[in-house]
Amino acid sequence: MSRRSTSKKRTINADPIYNSKLINMLTVRILKDGKKGLAQKIIYKSLDVIKNKTQQDPLEILEKAVRNATPLVEVKARRIGGSTYQVPVEVRAYRGTNLALKWITRFAIQRVGNSMATKLANEIIDASNENGNAIRKREETHRMAEANKAFAHYRY
Repeated sequence: MSRRSTSKKRTINADPIYNSKLINMLTVRILKDGKKGLAQKIIYKSLDVIKNKTQQDPLEILEKAVRNATPLVEVKARRIGGSTYQVPVEVRAYRGTNLALKWITRFAIQRVGNSMATKLANEIIDASNENGNAIRKREETHRMAEANKAFAHYRY
């Protein structure tokens, strides 16, 4: 990170089909080797799978899944007087959304299955129903913050 000036936050464009910034953020998370078209195909197929399985609007289910997987607090390592403390810090909205999307994609990749589209769709459906690995990761993060609540006065 530059010491001189803070980096400017880039504006996120909406995706062409659903006109949603959230889908564009998800595309960046799935992206590998700069193949954006392939990443978008995977997401659109998974949204079709979600629509077929649940008979609901896939965008609403995706938003609900991200909302459910978004953490409220996390721990950050803070070095004070030779020892490192895990200090609980509140998560800002943008970072929370990014963490939720990162967890959903990571656990979708780890799932067993044939295509990435079905694995992603199943992970999104699980997250919207308040179960699945992304939700478990959020709970684990919250437990860590709760356990280290005593060091909250070291917050920066």
